[in-house]
Amino acid sequence: MHSPPEYSAVKEIKEALTALAVSEKAEFFPKFFKTGKGEYGEGDLFIGVKVPDQRLVAKEYYEKISLQELSLLLSSGYHEHRLTALFILTFKFEKTKDGTVQETLVEFYLNHLQYINNWDLVDSSCYKILGRYCFENQHEDLLRNLSHSDMMWHKRIAVVGTMHYVKKGSFELTKEFVTRNLKHPHDLMHKANGWLLREMGQKNQQELIDYLNRYYQEMPRTCLRYAIEKLDEALRQDYLKGRI
Repeated sequence: MHSPPEYSAVKEIKEALTALAVSEKAEFFPKFFKTGKGEYGEGDLFIGVKVPDQRLVAKEYYEKISLQELSLLLSSGYHEHRLTALFILTFKFEKTKDGTVQETLVEFYLNHLQYINNWDLVDSSCYKILGRYCFENQHEDLLRNLSHSDMMWHKRIAVVGTMHYVKKGSFELTKEFVTRNLKHPHDLMHKANGWLLREMGQKNQQELIDYLNRYYQEMPRTCLRYAIEKLDEALRQDYLKGRI
């Protein structure tokens, strides 16, 4: 039985990415994204395309590809295909002012969460699509549900998704999600939590100080280091050495 022919836009995008592949990157990325047995990116495949080149391809095709076609690209076993698909989806979302279209794109995003399965895939898309949509439409429940999920990538989507809130000076959701998953066993959650706390501190240092003073002694070390990275050195050392 023959498999159906691939849509032309998907075929063109894959060919464009293949033409931009760099063999050294194809060798490096599997180690960088931890694709070994038992690692968080186990089994992921790479062709070796740099992120700026993927963005250029996405920019060229985002108006030409349907969501049906994009679903094929996003479900690829190759990491660069999925990331390029998410760049395309982000461009589609950012370029429309139609609320119905935005809702459709968010639904598409949520229906394809199984393919958003590494930290760069999460971080480059979630707050620009899901976070912004939730903020503008008061749909915190979408992020909150992901924060309660058993899956680490869902939890990371939730907390990084609040980046849009932080940029708008709204911090409560970030603090809620960080606190809920403060002691998650995986380092990638510690990094995400610390990153968002640091960004909150960049917008309002007192908010960060207040949060740290309550929780820093029980924070995983990685989370704390990320959170305090931009603070005054003396203050950083006080937190690191437990003097507060």
